[in-house]
This record gives sequence, C-alpha cells and structure tokens, in this order.
Amino acid sequence: MSESKFEEFPYGELGIIAMKNIEGLAKEVDELLMKKNGATQSYLLKITESRFSNGEGKVTIDESVRGRDILIISDVGNYGLKYNMFGEQTIIGPDEHFQDIKRVISAINGKASRINVMMPLLYSSRQHRRKSRESLDCAMALQELESMGVDGIYTFDVHDPNVQNAIPLMTFENIYPTAEIVNYFLEKEKITTDELDKKDMIIISPDTGAMDRAIYYSNILKQDIGLFYKRRDYTKVVDGKNPIIEHKYIGREVEGKDILIVDDMIASGGSVIDIAKQLKKQNAKRIFCAVSFALFTEGPDKFDQMYNEGFINGVYSTNLTYVPESIKNKEWFHAVDMSELMSEFIHHINREESISILLDKTRGINIL
Repeated sequence: MSESKFEEFPYGELGIIAMKNIEGLAKEVDELLMKKNGATQSYLLKITESRFSNGEGKVTIDESVRGRDILIISDVGNYGLKYNMFGEQTIIGPDEHFQDIKRVISAINGKASRINVMMPLLYSSRQHRRKSRESLDCAMALQELESMGVDGIYTFDVHDPNVQNAIPLMTFENIYPTAEIVNYFLEKEKITTDELDKKDMIIISPDTGAMDRAIYYSNILKQDIGLFYKRRDYTKVVDGKNPIIEHKYIGREVEGKDILIVDDMIASGGSVIDIAKQLKKQNAKRIFCAVSFALFTEGPDKFDQMYNEGFINGVYSTNLTYVPESIKNKEWFHAVDMSELMSEFIHHINREESISILLDKTRGINIL
C-alpha cells in the first residue's frame, strides 16, 4: 500500500461482511459509501451461510480478506429467517445469529488487518446485569468477541451502556438515533416551533431505566417530562421476567396534552399499551411512541386495536432491526431510515476519523 493510501486507509481497504439477516440495509449503506468515496466497486464481500440438516451451521468467505479493514454487520434480532432441521422449519434466533458472527471471525482466520463488529441491536443487551443466579449473557458475549481478536463493537441505543465495562480495553461505541427519529417525527406530524413553544407536549419515560433517554428528548424538544414507575411482583417469574403489578404515573397533568413515550425498544408492547390506556383515562390528547427497536414479539394485533380505538396515534421506530412487511405497512407504524447514519459511521471508522460529532445526540435536530 502506498504512503498516501495508508494515510487515507490506515487499516487497509474497507470490506463489509453483511450477514443474511441484514442484507437489505447493508446494500443501502454500501451504495451510500460508494457514492461518498467515488468508488466503482462494492465494499460488500460475498459469503455463504450454510446449514446442515441437523441444524449445525458453517460460514464460507468467498473472496479474499487479506489486509482488509473488515466490518461484520449483523441483525441478531431478525426472526424472519428459517432453516431446515430434522425436517422442520426452524426460526433463526439471536443465539444462532451470534454464533454465525463467530463463524465469520473464524473463517477470516487472522488474515484481516482489523475486525470490527456492528450489531445495531446488541446481542443479549437486556441481560446486562445479574440478579441472584442469572447468567451474564451480554458481558460474556462481548468478552468472547474480544478474545477472538475483534477490535471494536458498534451498536445503537444499547439497553444499558454500562455493559461496556465488561471490555474496558476494547472500543465500544453506542450510537444514538435520536436526531433521526425526532426529525422524522416532527416532519410526519407537522409539528412546528410555534406548537412546541406552547408546551403542549409531555415526554414520557415508561420506567426509571429509560429516564436518561426521556431527558434527552425533553431537552431537544424543550418539553416537560413525566415518568411511569413499574411495580413488579418479585415472587414470580413469567416468561423470564417478574410480572408488572402496576404502572404509576409521576409528573405534571396530561389532560389536553400530546404525549411522546420514548424507550429503547418495544418487546411485547404490554407496557406501552398499559401506559397509553392510563394516559387516555387522564384525558391525554394524542399519544405517540418512539423507540429504536420495534420487536413486536406478540405480533401487532394489540396495537391495531389500540390504534383503531384511539389510544395510540403512531409508533416511530427505525429499520435497524427486522420488522415484517405486514407491520411496516400498518397506518400507525413509521420506520425511520438509518442507512445514512450507518454509512457516516463506517466512513469515519475506516479512516480513523473522530466520530464525536456523530455521537452527539442533538446533532442535526431540525425544529420546523
């Protein structure tokens, strides 16, 4: 590599290995990167993900990675892919997606100049702390990647950023999509500066854990903030968690106000539904929800009902993790495109340029 080329690409030419679970978004990112760099060839490297009939898997890299700056991108939350195991169609779950990342690293076989991993939805991010005899899945996974020679982990709106303490000597960057979500929300709902100045909106945190996120939204939009406190029954475990007994609201009166509930993700959506019902009982006006990841683990039917009955006016999320087309086409669901932000990060990382401005959660907010 020439000296000028080394200065531009200190870790070599970029090579992106996109797992099958994120192919669509990765292609959009690749096209943006090619345009930014004036490149004529794709940065995407071809791989083959295979499954044997007993469920075992393997990954083959179909072109050279020697001396390349490799970025592996994977959506471990994608539940839309299946494989055949013992004659049965089986959904590929997060554990298997994570195992495939490790297979790629193994297939690279130390030939790459550098390996970074981008998991928009961080694997096992909700299992970030231990209660009693629980496993620490996220910490163990991060340490495993570190031991395999991964140089950096890049993720979006992680459930608890403190999980990076498991790998204190390794690069861990938590990227917030706040600006993109806020801009799209304001544009879609045609909310102007004059309307925001009237303080007719309240930002709601669905629990104490999401309070920091709600404070950011509150500061950006210059609106008041409210909090719901979850009372749980710690004597029982249902579906792996302690059931919620009650959502108790703490904050200013919501009557006649628009509401924006903010969190990192919607899983089953039970908490959002309970909160929306309580807010409507208190005569809240319109109710919106903004999250980075919309999983809908129990399907969209409850949200259809809530929308049709006027409890929820819209759900804003990103395309950082898999959402079925059947949900994308819902009138109440709005997907915020993250391909531009992802391409900017990858562009900076490959060139070893500062990403501080991209990590600023308030950058590029366009209050109409």
